[in-house]
Amino acid sequence: MKWLGVSLFLGLIPLVSLDFPSLALGAPEQPWLLESSSTVAGSAPYTQFLPLDEITIDDLITHFADGTLTSVDLVRAYIERIFEVNHILHAVGEINPDALSIARIRDAERVQGYLRGPLHGVPILVKDNIATLDKMNNTAGSYALVGAIVKQEATVVAKLRSAGAIILGKATMGEWAQCRSRKASSSHGWSAYGGQVYGAYYPQQDPSGSSSGSAVAVSVGLSLASLGTETSGSIVNPSEKGNSVGIKPTLGLTSRSMVIPISLRQDTVGPMARTVKDAAYVLSAIAGQDKFDNWTSAQPFRHESTPDYVKACDFFGLKGVRIGIPRNGIKYFLDERTEPIMDEFEKAIQVMSNAGAAIVDKANFPAFDFPAFSRNASIVLDTDFVAGLAEYFLHLDHNPFGIHSLEDLTSFTKGDPREEYPDRDTYVWDRELSRNISSGSSESFRAYEANLKMGLEEGVVGALDRYGCDVLVLPTFASFHLPAIAGLPIVTVPLGYYPADTPLVMNLKGTTVSVAPNIPFGISFVGRAWSEEKLISVAYAFEQRTMVRQRVKPLVSPKFELQNVVHVRSIRLESTLNNATSQVGSQKTILHRARSQMMDKISSLRSWTLSLPETIDMVSQSSL
Repeated sequence: MKWLGVSLFLGLIPLVSLDFPSLALGAPEQPWLLESSSTVAGSAPYTQFLPLDEITIDDLITHFADGTLTSVDLVRAYIERIFEVNHILHAVGEINPDALSIARIRDAERVQGYLRGPLHGVPILVKDNIATLDKMNNTAGSYALVGAIVKQEATVVAKLRSAGAIILGKATMGEWAQCRSRKASSSHGWSAYGGQVYGAYYPQQDPSGSSSGSAVAVSVGLSLASLGTETSGSIVNPSEKGNSVGIKPTLGLTSRSMVIPISLRQDTVGPMARTVKDAAYVLSAIAGQDKFDNWTSAQPFRHESTPDYVKACDFFGLKGVRIGIPRNGIKYFLDERTEPIMDEFEKAIQVMSNAGAAIVDKANFPAFDFPAFSRNASIVLDTDFVAGLAEYFLHLDHNPFGIHSLEDLTSFTKGDPREEYPDRDTYVWDRELSRNISSGSSESFRAYEANLKMGLEEGVVGALDRYGCDVLVLPTFASFHLPAIAGLPIVTVPLGYYPADTPLVMNLKGTTVSVAPNIPFGISFVGRAWSEEKLISVAYAFEQRTMVRQRVKPLVSPKFELQNVVHVRSIRLESTLNNATSQVGSQKTILHRARSQMMDKISSLRSWTLSLPETIDMVSQSSL
């Protein structure tokens, strides 16, 4: 099979207004999609497909190969599903109107035997702080960047295109990756441009973290997978609340080039999917060195080739693995809300033990000073954001509002009523601007060094070394702090969900529900730098033995499925064939009549020709 590497440009449909009738007017080929699930329900489909909130990349590869499904079918189904529920969940901010055109190209390539890889023709959403060089915006949820044009797109997006993926659209997110307001003044997943993202498992569910739209969209099958970003918890937290899988890679495994930053020293880009294997497929596509991100040059892989993370998916991946439980890193965060999580966590430990893992309980961090972590992390993030934001603005070809610094951005935000200031304040920015220190200052560097020591030798690596462990395991709510400051990888998978008698807990602003019945939670595996293969192997083995995702269902879920779109296609094809047959029949009738008329004329001409000698004789005799 020949492999291609071609980059294509896409386009934009805004979903910000959340007014679906008006959105349909601008939707790509929307009249085709107006045949809803109710129209085709009850008609027997030609092929039985898994629901789109369960289907995997392996399933798609099979359907593509046997011709029962096309990428055009898949894109159309996802767009219809987005239109069906986005007014409730607000997970998708923009749809790429050229996605169908790109899908047709991928289908044509497939017919010709050209495949770019396992993601060929697979639609994927990207978070709205990951730049695409096309007609879509890259806003970080702010009106300040609407209409801005980047000089080049994010390397991870270019890698997805090269791998054959279709960029379906932009997932909504917490504005500026939750780096604007104090917690009591805003909410996870809110942005001026995208609105409030809600989780699908309880009314007005807090989606948790800034990669909220990416997680919610994947959870209910609005795309096969998505890209998120994490500085401290923003992949793993939304993933657990979406009953999904999230991989926060080692700092430097994936490029951050042309990703709107918070901290060059902590930011990562990673996949979010419904299964470990699907997340591994996406990670394999986006990992690798990049000349535009020097941190990727630290990768230890030979010949500059990253591992095939899909091969790490091993059902027996727990056998013989030493798994440590750092109880002191968990205890700090325990309260009455975490009791159901810890009950499931202890059951999960037994599952791992039964699968052959050696469990090392109380494999504690050598030190765990969370207040010190918070102080130092605040200095690092504050100084990095000021510098990184200014650097990002330099890479814009078009900057419609002339914003070049955090000062400019603060002024714009406070002056534009769409940004909902002062109801949603700029506390974080005000603090950052008041520090009067830079990311290169000695104070910032000392805070960063303290973070590294806390996260590595006094934290994750210290525990792994002291107790001879391969992996640490924690409930996801306690998993991300030390890996964030140390640049270490995490894989989170579903663990369970809150029981029916769970009391409701609102967020600090009182606008979303943080804890309630049916809301999922997760378990995370943490390891050394570049240990993604081991973490994926362990996470996959646990996932396959528990299949927790199948035990809890969202309250909001689209009804439109692949059967619907393929059935409509078959009806259209049958109609086209019938029309063609009818036209051929009509043409045959016309030809038959023409032939009959021609034969009559030929017969008349023949009779006339035969009588011609007599006529000549008669004329000759008359002339004599």
